[in-house]
Amino acid sequence: MNEVRPGVDGQAVSGMGTSQAWCVLAPNASPMTLDGTNTWVIAAPGASSALVVDPGPDDEEHLRRVLATATAGDRRVTQIVLTHGHRDHSAGAARLAALAGAPVAALDPGQRLGSDGFSAGTVLTAGDCELRVVATPGHTGDSVSLLLTTDGALLTGDTVLGRGTTVIAADGSLGDYLRTLDELRGLTDSAGLQVLLPGHGPLLREPAAVLDYYIAHRRERLDQVRAALAAGARTPAEVVAVVYADVDKSLWRAAELSVRAQLDYLRPGELPGPLAQPLRVEDQHRAGRDLQPAAGGEVGQRLVNRLP
Repeated sequence: MNEVRPGVDGQAVSGMGTSQAWCVLAPNASPMTLDGTNTWVIAAPGASSALVVDPGPDDEEHLRRVLATATAGDRRVTQIVLTHGHRDHSAGAARLAALAGAPVAALDPGQRLGSDGFSAGTVLTAGDCELRVVATPGHTGDSVSLLLTTDGALLTGDTVLGRGTTVIAADGSLGDYLRTLDELRGLTDSAGLQVLLPGHGPLLREPAAVLDYYIAHRRERLDQVRAALAAGARTPAEVVAVVYADVDKSLWRAAELSVRAQLDYLRPGELPGPLAQPLRVEDQHRAGRDLQPAAGGEVGQRLVNRLP
């Protein structure tokens, strides 16, 4: 196995990563963003250039730490890459671009600065280091993951988290997410993945087991929603009252976001109006953190046990 530097006590830390990936942890830790946003600096040992993935919040001290890490050894930053447009990943992109003199590439044209962007299959390079773009829609419509083949690593953004499971955002799709999980499970075998490098939380060293758990979790939750519908529940709120009966009611609004994605998947086009109070991105992260199913298997138990 290639070099892997894990987190500490189930938490993300600056410096975790692989031989070509180095985490700089952003200072935006919260119940919603876990330990903070993981900004990843990608560079081959001894290389003259580097890529930065997900600059994180617009925090001057954090961005200067990222720049110092990326330019160590007289390297230069050739590109800044976004896994998706949520502000906890992208808000610092413009400032880092100004500091580093580098373009910002993203799937969403609205997030790009001085770059033509990329599409699925694009290979991004910095010296001898290569990242292949893998389309992973679901959490959001513009979500991508990045395959670092030489390290057997996949940077997952918010598609797979280091603790808990992700939530389908308002511009995401559960159908897309289920397909993404299946495709990532296949990629785990075909690419020989050894580690997942998420956008939040510690790195994960058992990609196959983690993805098996994610897939089982989604199937379990869909079965629970189907059972609630069969018992007479018709609205998202009614499904929440059945499926999340043992969850604190203060979390039911967040649960309704997940249920709406599930109902839209099971009964497309039949949902009533929007949530009375739309959830912020931060609340969507909290939903994934707090609304977990009963764990199944060793990896599933570890994922749930990592929750704050």
